[in-house]
Amino acid sequence: MEESKIISGCKVVIIGGSAGSLNALMQILPELPELKGFAIVIVVHRKSTDDQTLEELIALKSSVSVKPVEDKVPLLPGFVYVAPSNYHLLFEKNETLSLDISEKINYSRPSIDVSFESAAEIYGESLVGILLSGSNTDGTYGLKTIQAAGGTIVVQNPLAADMPFMPHNAILNTQPNFVLDNNEILKFISTINT
Repeated sequence: MEESKIISGCKVVIIGGSAGSLNALMQILPELPELKGFAIVIVVHRKSTDDQTLEELIALKSSVSVKPVEDKVPLLPGFVYVAPSNYHLLFEKNETLSLDISEKINYSRPSIDVSFESAAEIYGESLVGILLSGSNTDGTYGLKTIQAAGGTIVVQNPLAADMPFMPHNAILNTQPNFVLDNNEILKFISTINT
């Protein structure tokens, strides 16, 4: 990664994933240093239940504090937020998160595309979108929206993904700023705003 391409002025890193993305997250999150001036928001396809296992696992494994997501919760730098099951996660102009129960998109709620598009509208060039492993096309359109708004897009190298279809589709249909394996994604996030 070229030093000149390190991201500065970032407010939010949004990470989307589906099947196989938990393995990548568990390689990245436990090694992250303190977040310098930005928040991480994770949107992962999951079962439609009230189960908090994913949030608890990430909180247990991550050195960065995990904040629970409720409707209208403020998005604060230095924390990790995990989209709850059975809601679309949206970003508001007053830098809060909101929850929406409209129809599923790409058979999913939360939908990665919905959250990526919403974040792009609010954060523009201050946004980094990362797409991980998965087995459908969710996230590709959202990455296009982030890039069109001036944000930076990163796609997991399909060779490093447990389910390569989602990142492969994104690479075919967007122009990622970076295509990185898990360790490179960790290094990339660690250099944001440094």
